[in-house]
Amino acid sequence: MLTAGYYHTLKISRISDFGLFLADTDGEEVLLPNRYVSLSDKVGDDISVFVYHDSENRLVATTEKPFATAGELASLKVVDKNAYGFFLDWGLSAKHLFLPNSNQAIPMEIGRSYVVYIYNDNITGRATATARLNKYINNDNISLNVGEQVEILVTRRVEKGYRVIANNRHWGMIYNSQIFKPVSIGDKLTAYVTKITDENRIDISLSPTGMDEIVLSAERIKSALKANGGVLHLSDASSPEEIKEALQMSKKSFKRAVGNLLKRNIIKIDDNSIKLL
Repeated sequence: MLTAGYYHTLKISRISDFGLFLADTDGEEVLLPNRYVSLSDKVGDDISVFVYHDSENRLVATTEKPFATAGELASLKVVDKNAYGFFLDWGLSAKHLFLPNSNQAIPMEIGRSYVVYIYNDNITGRATATARLNKYINNDNISLNVGEQVEILVTRRVEKGYRVIANNRHWGMIYNSQIFKPVSIGDKLTAYVTKITDENRIDISLSPTGMDEIVLSAERIKSALKANGGVLHLSDASSPEEIKEALQMSKKSFKRAVGNLLKRNIIKIDDNSIKLL
């Protein structure tokens, strides 16, 4: 069944003056307009497309890739509005994503970006956006484990750090003490679960934990050494701020990684610098 807001792999069933008609396994067809057609496309070929409703409420296909699909979150910019709601740029040249007035979490403005969830509307069948996230994002039944790698979306700056959404499903927090590189609202990043509390609070880190963290930090130091002629003016006496600025890691991670490199006889260190052997 062809559903708006999702990718589909369809078969080219026939060619028309307006483009290619693509069919699913049930024989339901959708038009891929000429501007997305390649000269190499032929009847019988399979093609991956994104399906949405056009301005006349017809399903149409595109080879363009939106910033997010139904069931996903993204930080999208408001580009227009009318009496019924707002239109968001979601990466398709021929179509903006609609967010009804009732789906605002706070008053929205043209030109600003907001974190939204995209869903398939049960009544219209259209891909629709909402900024009211708690209906879709919660920590009632956590499906993550400590140490697990997750994909996060940064949603809000708070005093203690950043509130994030992990795997399009759960709320999490990255604390200031775990941030060693620039982070902005709307960033999609790879991160790691460091703690799940009895209250179902999820703590997130941008770096892995345990031995994985040591190995990755050691590789980062090696890369920095190679990029700086084999010398870094850092040592055990360097301040956390100096290490953060140079390597985007904590002093604790730095010391562990240096110990790993020393043990492997890759570097030597003195009071003022690290040198690559």
